[in-house]
Amino acid sequence: MKIEILRTDITQLDVDVIVNAANSSLLGGGGVDGAIHKVAGPRLLEECRTLNGCEAGQVKMTKGYDLRARYVIHAVGPVWRGGSQGEDALLASCYKESIELADAHQLKSIAFPAISCGVYGFPIERACDIAVKTVLDALRGTTLEHVIFSCFNERIEKALTKSLAQYDAGSLS
Repeated sequence: MKIEILRTDITQLDVDVIVNAANSSLLGGGGVDGAIHKVAGPRLLEECRTLNGCEAGQVKMTKGYDLRARYVIHAVGPVWRGGSQGEDALLASCYKESIELADAHQLKSIAFPAISCGVYGFPIERACDIAVKTVLDALRGTTLEHVIFSCFNERIEKALTKSLAQYDAGSLS
């Protein structure tokens, strides 16, 4: 198992599937969501229109269209509301369900953004701990061979690196 943390544009990664930090409509938005829709092209929006949205904590998959990735898993993260509205469990569910869906399709490589860390306001260090722990737990016994955590800034990169070291991901390599 190879796990990497890269400060890069997730839309440019050559992996089987990238995870989109989507909103509940699945019809595009800002940040990672907008970037993925822009690069994937109009056919992604057309397919997303057929999915009837998605609830927080859940995921749905589409083709990748003009992306280098073959597929996109759209994960709807929670909006941070202070931590007492089940936000941790909903965020963990995004990562767990993404791994399970990729495994069900026998995919080998997946790239995650920092779900809910942009305009949804989830505290970055807390979100990174949840992401790393959930992914490491969910990976056991799957077809996945390569996981990338794609970061858009240094703060997220450092938080992910700290979390990965804390959970001893080296034991999976």
